[in-house]
Amino acid sequence: MNWYVVYTKPKWEKKVAEKLSEIGIVCYCPLITQIKQWSDRKKKVEVPLFNSYVFVQLSETDRNLVFQVAGVIRYLFWLGKAAIVRNEEIITIKKCLSDKSVSDISIVSYKKGDKIKLESGIFSSQNAVIQEVTNTHYILVLESLGCILKMKYKKDV
Repeated sequence: MNWYVVYTKPKWEKKVAEKLSEIGIVCYCPLITQIKQWSDRKKKVEVPLFNSYVFVQLSETDRNLVFQVAGVIRYLFWLGKAAIVRNEEIITIKKCLSDKSVSDISIVSYKKGDKIKLESGIFSSQNAVIQEVTNTHYILVLESLGCILKMKYKKDV
């Protein structure tokens, strides 16, 4: 059986995982513990590592069963087909999250207006402002050099 990625409504990941388990679907919603601060207190809360994603393990013929659960929107697709996650990748995520020597895990995406410092390449150590983010590249403004840089990026994960 393959692992697929189900896209959920925002903030519904834990509810969807719970309901999928109740109807007998093997699922995995990786959670991390964060400290949230309100005006009157701090509290440790478990939040999903991947926003709006839950991993489900089922056969190709049973893929429509997930739509019985409220909060499920669709499957994540890659190259026109439902994205399949290798079992080794799920094991790696579980292993990393259970490792007590790792104290802070987060996934960050750059967005328009973010200020960054380039760490490698010909422009290393230059400060830049992100002007645009697309599926394949960033457009950066290098103020100190007075130029705009269009930079392709590759997704590692």
